[in-house]
Amino acid sequence: MTFDSVFGQGAGTEPSQSAQPVQPTPHAVQPVWTGPVRQSGAARILLAIAGIVFGVLALLVVLVYLATFLGATGLIVSLVLALIPLGAVLLAVRWVDRWEPEPRPALWFAFLWGAGVSVATALIFDLGLQLAVLAGGGTPTGNEFLSAVVQAPLVEEAAKGFGILILFWAMRRHFDGPIDGVVYAATIAAGFAFTENIQYFGVALIEGGGGSLGMTFIVRGIFSPFAHVMFTACTGFALGLAAQRTRGLGGIRYYLLGLIPAALLHALWNGAFSVLVGESSLILYYFTVQVPLFVATILVVAALRRHEVALTRARLGEYAAAGWFSPGEVEMLATPAGRRQARAWARTQPGTKRDAMRRFTTDATRLAFARQRALTGRAGLVDRADESQLLRRVVADRAEVLS
Repeated sequence: MTFDSVFGQGAGTEPSQSAQPVQPTPHAVQPVWTGPVRQSGAARILLAIAGIVFGVLALLVVLVYLATFLGATGLIVSLVLALIPLGAVLLAVRWVDRWEPEPRPALWFAFLWGAGVSVATALIFDLGLQLAVLAGGGTPTGNEFLSAVVQAPLVEEAAKGFGILILFWAMRRHFDGPIDGVVYAATIAAGFAFTENIQYFGVALIEGGGGSLGMTFIVRGIFSPFAHVMFTACTGFALGLAAQRTRGLGGIRYYLLGLIPAALLHALWNGAFSVLVGESSLILYYFTVQVPLFVATILVVAALRRHEVALTRARLGEYAAAGWFSPGEVEMLATPAGRRQARAWARTQPGTKRDAMRRFTTDATRLAFARQRALTGRAGLVDRADESQLLRRVVADRAEVLS
């Protein structure tokens, strides 16, 4: 069985090389940029390396700090346990990000920002506040409720959200909408929860032994691994809307708007554990408040995924009208069923067809989103050059798949 027989006759290597190119109609889309534009690839690579190195250093500093009171054994045991909920969250993030994957360096930066920079920011702020209280003649203890319900939600969500804002500014070519914002937010939140879990697990082990550690793991690792994800996703969603409506410093307003529900949800979660007493009360709260919120989050993300699918199909359909894709290819590249069938076919083929099919799908999807930016007036010169570059890449990808 051949690629053509499964998905219909593929388009030619470019519009002028098929049997006869489809002539543009009044509604057909033509490339919006054909001239060369100097790419800033080296600058983006250096920026990504600097961000990742900064995140690694921050995480190492935090781990050294945790080791000072957890000890080496407590740190290692807690770290291993913290990997379990982290793996669950990252698998969910990967599922959300499958349609139009974000660049791996950006995701690594997001994780390290959450695990290192955001945690370090929260610790430094807390230390500074305690020193200020002591300098004023007060005592740093006795304000646990305010710390949990006011300080922690505001400081932690502001720190995590600022990482999303940095990506909003630095990754505009890959930051297309709410799904991208949620993906970056969830990755940052996963990193933050990972480091925070190390601290909570370690303290529970030291203060209460294995029984206390087990209960803490159930609460944080099984009942609430997605708590931070739900909080920070509000900021990511807001900045995803900003990516469709504004640019540059305009993202700050959406960042601040997104912090409001993020901090409120965080305060609600922390406040419940500070006020409610008894296992039955906490379980009732969990199933009546947190579970519905989690289900609502899943439904919103699923709706956003469907929107991405519809957008991809519409934009690639326009390119098909101009002769760049066949109708069968649009169905293959822009529908979940088509992608599954295409990848299953590619796995049965020799050579590098599997990788070529993956690149074909990814490049075509990025082409659709680049076109969407152009249609909404958010495309700069580099974005317009992207369209021309991506068209050349999908031509090369198709040729390799059909070779």
